[in-house]
Amino acid sequence: MKLVTIVIEELARSTVERALQKIGVHGYTVFPVEGSGAKGQRIGDTPESGNLQFQIIAPEDRATELMEHARKELFPHFAVIVYETDVRVLRPEKF
Repeated sequence: MKLVTIVIEELARSTVERALQKIGVHGYTVFPVEGSGAKGQRIGDTPESGNLQFQIIAPEDRATELMEHARKELFPHFAVIVYETDVRVLRPEKF
């Protein structure tokens, strides 16, 4: 299985959620995050200026589709980081 992590601006939340549904992701975890990077520090003083981190566990083919979607549809419009990690999960049938 793959763990796809998406760190993106709060204002993109509904865009990401629609994409996950369209791709057929069965579930995800999302939480607010803070940090500093190429675009400076993002501390999330207000919800609309914060960042979210989505974590999605999916089979490799679905993870590849999700990453390709992010490259085409999210990168041009939002400050976003996407990465994938191999994971071993118990009860993989849930994903």
